[in-house]
Amino acid sequence: MCRWIAYVGPAIPMSLPLVDAQHSLLVQSHSAAESVEPTNGDGFGAGWYSSHLGTPGVYRDVRPAWNDENFRSLASHIRSHMFMAHVRAATGTAIQRSNCHPFRHGKWLFQHNGLIPEFNRIRRELMLRIDDDLFTEIQGSTDSEVLFFLALTFGLQNNPAEALARTIGKVEELLVQKRIDGALHFSVAVADGESLYAVRYASEGKPRSLYYATDLDVLQDVDPAFAAIPEGSVVVVSEPLAPVLQWKEVHPGTLLTASRDGVHLTAFGPF
Repeated sequence: MCRWIAYVGPAIPMSLPLVDAQHSLLVQSHSAAESVEPTNGDGFGAGWYSSHLGTPGVYRDVRPAWNDENFRSLASHIRSHMFMAHVRAATGTAIQRSNCHPFRHGKWLFQHNGLIPEFNRIRRELMLRIDDDLFTEIQGSTDSEVLFFLALTFGLQNNPAEALARTIGKVEELLVQKRIDGALHFSVAVADGESLYAVRYASEGKPRSLYYATDLDVLQDVDPAFAAIPEGSVVVVSEPLAPVLQWKEVHPGTLLTASRDGVHLTAFGPF
């Protein structure tokens, strides 16, 4: 089970939530508190937006996040108004750079915590539904990357909520056709440089954990790292970065949309 974080707000050093916070993503890479296994050491990645470029930067590697000195250095020196990062626990696919999150297409970033049960049985059918112009960009072998390119095929650029709903609808349709038991778990973050979209969903049972916080200034008494995060920030996380009540749980079957205008929560399900 992977762990991830996504941020939108005034530009800050990425190291504040990724490295410096009490229960930072770096800590979660070896000591996660709300996943089946505490270790997420099968690679990591970060993606960020700059004010002078239209497409995001990405850094990914197969080493554990705690064992990559470049990760700490980059996170300390890069300031961004929107970024996301991910530490991976592989679920049956190879540990290679092309399988590390986040994935990028044009201005879009995508990262995922979850799985498609018995993915290999429906992988071919799902990939055949990806638009021909997008298909050649797929580099890895994960279900997560396929989900991203399915969402792009279904119109992510124009209507993210509908595209993500159509994506899980198609996956669930194939799971029924193939008589595959088990739940689809879909905890994702998608961004375009202006808005951040996050989903917490499972076709059955309890979805992967997901939280968000907006009043980060009230957390600085618990963790000094938050004192440097300005007002107007939104952080969405697999696990809280500090053990306080100000973190709000994203309820199952919810789409969270965050931008400089604030946070909006709407119901989410297959389309």
